[in-house]
Amino acid sequence: MKLNLDHLVVIDAIATHGSFAAAAQILHRVPSALTYSVQKLEQDLSVQLFDRSGHRAVLTAAGVTLLRDGRYLLDAARELESRVQRIAAGVEVELRIAVSDLIDWQLLYVGLNAFYAQGFGTRLRVSTEVFGGCWDALVDGRADLVIGAPSDGPGGGGYVTHAMGVVDFVFAVAPDHPLADYPEPLQVVDIVKFRAVSAADSSRQLPARTSGLINGQDVLTVPHMTAKLLAQEAGLGVGYLPKALAMTAQANGRLVIKTVAEPKSSAQFFMAWNSHHHGLALAWLVDYWKSHPLWENA
Repeated sequence: MKLNLDHLVVIDAIATHGSFAAAAQILHRVPSALTYSVQKLEQDLSVQLFDRSGHRAVLTAAGVTLLRDGRYLLDAARELESRVQRIAAGVEVELRIAVSDLIDWQLLYVGLNAFYAQGFGTRLRVSTEVFGGCWDALVDGRADLVIGAPSDGPGGGGYVTHAMGVVDFVFAVAPDHPLADYPEPLQVVDIVKFRAVSAADSSRQLPARTSGLINGQDVLTVPHMTAKLLAQEAGLGVGYLPKALAMTAQANGRLVIKTVAEPKSSAQFFMAWNSHHHGLALAWLVDYWKSHPLWENA
């Protein structure tokens, strides 16, 4: 190959600083070395890269094209060098984060902004999981860190957990749903007559979980908590929702919160990560979210 990265470094320095002498000073080389390098490349490519007729070295049309596209290569090479150095220092190239569908994404993004401000250079890949799907993502290797995993994780160990807080659930129905007018507390025999809305557990390997359903009750299964909220607002069914979500919907006239004779217990949720993972970027995120709640009840 006639062209190499050093050629691009030299041409970039000359074009930026306007002369071979100035570029040589910046690159800590003698001007004759730069002159030889450029002339040799011009001979090899059979093109003229600089117009040397004036006081400044000016790129020709061919030189402009070479440098414009060559700067992409220089940037890629610098990024590769930086990435290798970060790996050697214990910083991950990429982290995969699986978050529960109960998580407040606005608060999550505040944390991600704080993370990027640290300059780790680690690429983040964020996905959503439902219920036990967080544990499944960790065990299955789809995630390095999970946020919002429910209690009673899978057996076998291999992971570290940190309790993030408790989420309260309330039973809610649309204002025009028949149960909205039933006397409280609602009985199981009343609730079972009507369709429930359930967010499907996203587990792929671990057994899927359900919660808040009654045997024999018709069920509409939707992919996540946002879809469940909208389905209940539309009157397609009833069920338990995180208290903060339900109260906001009730304040806006979209849902009615009903007391029930057999309420659903509050649920504790965790952050978890593989015990063998010791990267600096993961450690920072774990420390940050240990002290920054990601939902109202935490």
